[in-house]
Parts: sequence; structure tokens; C-alpha cells
Amino acid sequence: MAGSDPALVTLVVGDEELLAERAVGAVVAAARAADPGAEVHDLVGSKVGTGELVQLTSPSLFGDRSVVVIRSAQDLVKEVAAEVVAYASHPSGDTVLVLAHPGGAKGKALVDGLKKAKAHVVTVAKPTKAGERLDFIKSEFKRAGRSIASDAAQALLDAVGNDLRELAAACNQLIFDTEEKTVSVAAVARYHKGRAEVTGFNVADSAVEGRLAEALEQLRWALGTGVAPVLLVSALAGGLRSIAKVAGAPRNLRGGQLASQLGMPPWKIDRVKRQLNGWGPQGLSRAIQAVADADEQVKGGGADPAYALEHAVQIIVASRTGR
Repeated sequence: MAGSDPALVTLVVGDEELLAERAVGAVVAAARAADPGAEVHDLVGSKVGTGELVQLTSPSLFGDRSVVVIRSAQDLVKEVAAEVVAYASHPSGDTVLVLAHPGGAKGKALVDGLKKAKAHVVTVAKPTKAGERLDFIKSEFKRAGRSIASDAAQALLDAVGNDLRELAAACNQLIFDTEEKTVSVAAVARYHKGRAEVTGFNVADSAVEGRLAEALEQLRWALGTGVAPVLLVSALAGGLRSIAKVAGAPRNLRGGQLASQLGMPPWKIDRVKRQLNGWGPQGLSRAIQAVADADEQVKGGGADPAYALEHAVQIIVASRTGR
């Protein structure tokens, strides 16, 4: 393979979703750059059947190349995981295979087997310290050929919070809305001072707690005062992800252990526990899908971001059990 081509088999390990998605995306982009006609098969671990990998990686009669992505690889059944490890030992030169695994005990045999098979391993580490999150903010601006002053980065972190998706969205919005080469604390204050707490998070809290009129009023106020739709989508997504995390947490964990497991401060866990009332798996799934649809709409898939957001809020409220 050419030097610019990705490895034939890549394993992305780490539970920070944004960074893992970017790492997978980089492999896919490199494969498509090497062969723009390569077909991409994007799969979820729990849905991959026995023999499917063999079928997807079989050499094409026409010499076409392909990319196979397996997300949530920890959910592969034992037989399929064995097929993956066996394939990784003798991969096809016509296929790029990339797997995403969050780490941890589930599916560890797969990770060990892929490492033994000499798969290329990319480890994505979740930023756990304030300094690491500040470095992430600065790197977002560097990726765009810009920079941000240290005090501005701190102000942005204070306003938006620790969620990487929300931080990335805030950085992208500042990059889009400002022209200065080094973004200043004054620019951050113009766009974010008080807004994260008063608008995005409040809209999300009102929606997941079933207060439709209040959520819509806050949403319209936020849009009217210039809050970017992408930040509001991020807040809604963050609220639902927090509910899903707490709902799925082991019942035997309490206090500091639970906070460590979920990567959330205790005060936030307490608040989310109160918000859990009225939510079931099906309703949560519908609400998350609604926010995913709104995310696509506000990023160019639709003509009216405000309508997309209002529709998402209405579905979130309606998805609570008994509504």
C-alpha cells in the first residue's frame, strides 16, 4: 500500500465518543483519499452476523476497494469476534477494516486478539483534567488555522462546560463567527457569557422534564438573542445522553464510585436522577433520534433550524412515558 494509505486493520480504543468518531473518520477519509471510489460499509457490532465480514471483505472481480467500519465492537458475538481476529491476521489488500471499542472488560478478548494480530491501534484518551480540556479547545482552533487566548479558552470552558461535543460545537461557532486570528476573551463573552447556563442547558432541562411551554419559550428566546442552533442541539443531546448514562449505570454503585464510572459530578447525577422520572428505553430512543434529526437539519439538511429545534423539543416532551 502507498505510504499515505491507512493500515489494513485499525482498532480505535477509548470511551470518549467524539474523539473515537474522529479517529474512525480519519481512517475512512484516508481510505477514500487513496481510492475515491471505495465503498464504505458502516456496521454496529451487535448487528454483524456470522460470515458477514467474510462476505464484505471478499476480493471484488472488478478490483474495487472497500472500507468496513464496525462500531461498538465490544458487542460482537463470540463467533463473529473470532472471525474478525482471524481476518486481522491475514487481511485482504482490497479492504480497510476499522473497529471502535470503548475499552473495558467487555470484548477484551477481541482487543487482545487484534493487538496480537498486529492491527494498528489508536488510543483516544478522555480529558479528565481542566488543563486537558483547555488543550482540547486550543487544538480545535489550531485545526482551523486559528488560535485562542488562554484566558479566552478558560472563559469558554467556564461557559460551556466539560462535554467535548458541546465544546467542539462552541469552538466551531466561534471560528465561524469571528475573524480575529487569535480569538479574545471579549469575543467569547459576546457569544457565550451566561448563555450556556441560561439558555441551552435550561432548554434541555425543561424539555427532558416535560415542561413543553417553558422549553419552547426558552428556545425562542435563545434563538432570538443569537445563540447558535448547533449549541442548542448539543445541549439537548447532552441532556438526553446524561439520562441514558444514569439510567444504564450499575445499581450497586453509589456516590464517588458512580461519579467516577459515569464521568459526571455528583451534583449533576443527583439532578439527572430526578429527571429520570417518566423516561423509558423506547421514549429515550425516540427522543435521541429526534435530536439526531434536528442536528442534521441545523447543519444544512433543512431550511429552518428554528422549526427543526421546536419539533425536536416537542418530540422529546411527547416521548416521556405516559405522554
